[in-house]
Amino acid sequence: MPLYTQQSDLKHYLSAQIAANKTIGFVPTMGALHQGHLSLMEQSKHNNDFTVVSIFVNPTQFNNQEDLEKYPRTLESDLNKINQLDDSIIVYAPSIEDIYTNKTESTHFDYDGLEFQMEGKHRPGHFDGVGTIVKKLFEIVQPNRAYFGKKDFQQLQIVKKLVEKHHIPVEVVGCEIFREENGLAMSSRNERLSAEERAEASIIYKTLNQAKELFKTETPQSVNEWVVKVFENQKHFELEYFEIAEEETLLTCNTKESNKNYRAFIAVFVNNIRLIDNISLK
Repeated sequence: MPLYTQQSDLKHYLSAQIAANKTIGFVPTMGALHQGHLSLMEQSKHNNDFTVVSIFVNPTQFNNQEDLEKYPRTLESDLNKINQLDDSIIVYAPSIEDIYTNKTESTHFDYDGLEFQMEGKHRPGHFDGVGTIVKKLFEIVQPNRAYFGKKDFQQLQIVKKLVEKHHIPVEVVGCEIFREENGLAMSSRNERLSAEERAEASIIYKTLNQAKELFKTETPQSVNEWVVKVFENQKHFELEYFEIAEEETLLTCNTKESNKNYRAFIAVFVNNIRLIDNISLK
């Protein structure tokens, strides 16, 4: 399996593939890989001649230093999983210095207001960090297509907006959420949960599904109030936010309109471990 730690070496290798008109699929990750990540790689393999996977815990998208320090780093295990899937997948696992040289800081981006909703309200600067790393990685890899999971739906919309506004020639592909048997959305952060917490966290997806049913007959405000009550009765869970928003603009839904698609978003703390999820309300 080709493994690169320096962007100059990776660019040199990929330049030959680009010159030969080979298509490149790209899966950016922060490691601690799970089946959801592997499904993105499978889709990329199916659609492209080459697949590049980056493994990099990006410091500029963390507004919580403790979360950055505790984020799981499992490079050896990650490489084994990729190798078992397909030993021809190209891995780029750079150092912070290789990505940021002397300045580990974000560029400021304007995403036409997408950045001020939900995650943006609770994680100041997060989407500047996301935009900074994604733009850098796109410039290094120059992919034809890039694959992102819908668990981070707001991030997916942000990346699409980044590509549109900066005229980056890449197709951004959103892929379905992979879930554990109990419905919990697969996430690298799940590894920090105890077995009991992991089991109890099924309440997040159950609540989203019930909210979807309620949304058919109730107002958005009524659904919000119901979700708040659900988590008031959960001893180990603290609701950070629940929001029903229009998919394209991510603006809060106050009144349902038949010509718009809505999605319910949730963020929950379990013993200081932050979990997010969402569901289409179609």
